[in-house]
Amino acid sequence: MFTGIVETQSEIIEVQAGSQCLQISIKKPNSFNDLKVGDSIAVNGVCLTLENFDQNSMKFTIAAETLKITGWTAEKLINLGSLNLERSMLASDRIHGHFVLGHVDGMAKVKEKRPEGQAMIYKIQLPEEFQTFVWSKGSLSLNGVSLTINSFENSTVEVCLIPETLKRTNLTKLNKGDFLTFEIDAMARSFVHLWKMEKQNVQV
Repeated sequence: MFTGIVETQSEIIEVQAGSQCLQISIKKPNSFNDLKVGDSIAVNGVCLTLENFDQNSMKFTIAAETLKITGWTAEKLINLGSLNLERSMLASDRIHGHFVLGHVDGMAKVKEKRPEGQAMIYKIQLPEEFQTFVWSKGSLSLNGVSLTINSFENSTVEVCLIPETLKRTNLTKLNKGDFLTFEIDAMARSFVHLWKMEKQNVQV
């Protein structure tokens, strides 16, 4: 589990094709000094299991389901450039964002990007089937970044990135037409699921 507060950025060193999977090597940040094989690390919001590492790199396998949801290919991964990274949260930490599972729901599209003072406003188009799970002042994870939804209309969310978020994450490099991963708030998903179940029971 993660909080959506990105720790640092890094880049892919190598991508190798496996059997219905991709094996990637990412440059190891110097601050990641407590790693163990089997650790969960969010890479652009996708929870990946650390399979091996050394002083310079971290190795992961991206399985078929994740490739299907993200549409990632070897070429697309290499072209991503910098990646948002976050190690799994510690139970003793303050939770500064919201609970992020790293189980991304798909890819969203940047519809608009505009400066607002020192901040940056983004309008993000989500697939229509997810509009039930988002609302104004709710939470949403984009490329692994915990963000508050300013407004929501016609499957489009508006979020505001403050200077610290722009500096810490790769969201500032996104432009109109680009795609990024998204994960709806797990609490919102649970609430909607329970509401639907209750509605079905009432109808029965």
